[in-house]
Amino acid sequence: MADIQFDLVSPERKLASVSAREVQIPGADGDLTAMADHATTITTLRPGVLRVIHAGGTDAYLVTGGFADISATAVTILAEVALPVAEVTAEKVEELLIALRAGSDIDLAQKRAADLAAAAQSLGL
Repeated sequence: MADIQFDLVSPERKLASVSAREVQIPGADGDLTAMADHATTITTLRPGVLRVIHAGGTDAYLVTGGFADISATAVTILAEVALPVAEVTAEKVEELLIALRAGSDIDLAQKRAADLAAAAQSLGL
């Protein structure tokens, strides 16, 4: 099976750059999985868990939003906030929820906060 180049960047740091078999993305219009030879796509992200499957295993990251740029050979994620799941705590989730709820578009803020809460629950937090 062919691999794709995966890069994950947030404003604070570059979190990953790895050759991946597949990338599971929490897209704004629904979850999607990008693999080699995927059609070129750009989508926004919703808060959720992004998973990267590669030769060494699976890495998971909590993201709060951003963009995914997908091509036949690469997936680049530009995340508003991204944290390796190992760094996610209940306190950090609460901090992110407060920030999301402070948005000027109340409906969007509530939707994003609900998505983040669901992602945290799926992580057992």
